[in-house]
Amino acid sequence: MSVILQVSDAHFGTEQAPVVEALVALSRELSPDLLVLSGDITQRARSAQFRKAAAFVERLAVPNLLAIPGNHDIPLFDVATRFLDPYRGYRKAFGEDLEPTFSAPDCFVLGVKTTRRYRHTDGEISEQQRERIARELRKASPSQLRIVVVHQPVAVPRAAEVHNVAHGSDAAVRAWSEAGADVILAGHIHLPFVLALHEVKAPLPRPLWAVNAGTAVSHRIRKDAGNSVNVLRTSRAEPRACIVEHWAFSAPTSAFLRTSETRLG
Repeated sequence: MSVILQVSDAHFGTEQAPVVEALVALSRELSPDLLVLSGDITQRARSAQFRKAAAFVERLAVPNLLAIPGNHDIPLFDVATRFLDPYRGYRKAFGEDLEPTFSAPDCFVLGVKTTRRYRHTDGEISEQQRERIARELRKASPSQLRIVVVHQPVAVPRAAEVHNVAHGSDAAVRAWSEAGADVILAGHIHLPFVLALHEVKAPLPRPLWAVNAGTAVSHRIRKDAGNSVNVLRTSRAEPRACIVEHWAFSAPTSAFLRTSETRLG
């Protein structure tokens, strides 16, 4: 069984020290096999913020990392860097690969860079990305849970959030479902949810779930959602099934507490 810790929208530069410490403690308690950073790792893509984020990842002590950039990981005010080398700070902290992959006997995880230098907050999934990920998904073994990681979500549970859905999502969801995807992880809107895409975007060839994470450690929380992370556990008994756990920060206990779990598959 693999344990995957999804941390999104940490926004280093706006982090809260007690929440950071609580998340470090949670990671050491759970001993996850893979850490997924689904974007907006920093608040303004500044070197000091990337250094803080990299030090935080080191403290989590997870043996494997899959990270993708969010729109906040591209400089906003440094216009020259934004257009000439937008991922310079990100690459220095987290490596050259902006669309990494991870493979284990029971899971196959693919990162997709949905940010664009010419878009302020919107995300986009290009035709080339859609087809490349579909090809990769078809290479997975029958025992592997197939996960795609994006920053901007491919679907949302509330009409008021539709403007946050990545451009090209409908075509990507259908193509990835046909190719065998099981779960699409995202963040961006600081709202945790689990959504059955095969119900809201029906008909799809097979079940496909959108799993969104809240903001992990930032003080930039929503009124209806505090700091939280997701934990995915693959199933020993049933290949390509998993449990999604939502862990929320509790100020009274200064700890992350498991508040819900959803079985997928």
